[in-house]
Amino acid sequence: MSFDSRLLSGIGVVVAVVEAGSFARAGEAMGLTQPAVSRAVARLEERVGIRIFNRTARAISLTDEGRRFYEAVAPLLAGIEEAAVSAGKSKAIVRGRLRVNVDGTFGHYVLAPRLGAFLDRYPELSVEISVRDTMGDLVAEGVDVAVRFGTPEPSSLKARLLLETRVLTCASPAYVVRHGTPAHPEQLAQDHQCLLIRDPTTGRPFEWEFQCGKKVVPLAASGRLMVNDTGSLLGACMGGTGVAQLLEIYARDLIAQNRLVQLLPDWADEIFPLYAFHHSSSLVSAKVRAFLDFVRDLAS
Repeated sequence: MSFDSRLLSGIGVVVAVVEAGSFARAGEAMGLTQPAVSRAVARLEERVGIRIFNRTARAISLTDEGRRFYEAVAPLLAGIEEAAVSAGKSKAIVRGRLRVNVDGTFGHYVLAPRLGAFLDRYPELSVEISVRDTMGDLVAEGVDVAVRFGTPEPSSLKARLLLETRVLTCASPAYVVRHGTPAHPEQLAQDHQCLLIRDPTTGRPFEWEFQCGKKVVPLAASGRLMVNDTGSLLGACMGGTGVAQLLEIYARDLIAQNRLVQLLPDWADEIFPLYAFHHSSSLVSAKVRAFLDFVRDLAS
């Protein structure tokens, strides 16, 4: 099959539709009408001999063949753009729309309050934050990058370690006044109310663990309150209901504001990783690269 400029143009339209999530929004981004976008996609589908999108009156989605085609051509298109920038000896411009998938607690407590500085730094960029309990299908949903805590499971996505944060044991000042400060992790199980958070994969509470250097003490934590999200856990802890294990990236500012007290500071060597997930590619777009650098700085 011979190459011509219409083929490259059609590929660019398809990538824009996937990133925008609709023909209309892709047209707005490219300065085209919706019918023009639809015709460009139809021509490319006829040229390559596959149906790229499933179309309904309300939504579009990639077919299985379309997904494989997109995953193959999107990195190449990004490579062409990167090569053009390099050839011009200019810095890659961070611009366009960046779609980010995050869990609710990270989005509410860490990312959203600091996004203003990121947007000020890149005035040609707009950001769309999607809060989700699960990562979902980044390609089908037109998501550029997802941010999730925990060890990644095997997938076709590229996983990048952004930062590691400690696990802190915390309570409110009022709780400490009423119940005292434990001297050892085992005292929590004996004399204190532990706030539990449910593991969605097992339905049981997440297990507690304390680490001091190489010494690890597991704890059969028990308490009368169990929640299924970190926001509720933070609220209950600040309200004096009990003791919670919290990621330092969430608790750090609250401790500095004296709204929480860190307990057992010598037993806080356990760490938890934060990963970014994006489409597998040796070349990452300038906007994704800028966002990853920004999130890495959040722990400092």
